[in-house]
Amino acid sequence: MGELKEVAAYRERVKADLGLPAETIIEAFHFGDSPGFADELAELVVSGPKRATVGWVAEAELDGDTLPEVGAHFIVLDGSGRPRCTIRTTETRRGPLMSVDEAFAWDEGEGDRTLAWWLDGHRRYFARRSQVIGLPFDENESELLFERFEVVHRAV
Repeated sequence: MGELKEVAAYRERVKADLGLPAETIIEAFHFGDSPGFADELAELVVSGPKRATVGWVAEAELDGDTLPEVGAHFIVLDGSGRPRCTIRTTETRRGPLMSVDEAFAWDEGEGDRTLAWWLDGHRRYFARRSQVIGLPFDENESELLFERFEVVHRAV
């Protein structure tokens, strides 16, 4: 299944509006592991509280996904695959789940934004992902990529 024409058109608009070179690669993705979760998280990005995310490096490598680097742009999709905004990575750090701090939990903008809520939610999330991809997840050993970002363009 190919990308929606709406995404390709939005990508070109972002490049033009931000003055990015035509050859700039801007991948599109959605947060979360279900359409409803993708909608919820995209709304948190667009409305402001979500300015960070975390991904499992082994899963990204297994899927052939590009790991974010500082300065990279990404289109955030909703659960229907429609663009909501474009983000630019401002910071990355690798480490295990248990290396997270209160500031990062707050910046991720989910739940009550506490470290306890963040750890509980992400333990459950990575347990689900572990089952789907068939790799064990260890909160003290599995390498995660912690990313902070800023919204640089809105789709609407």
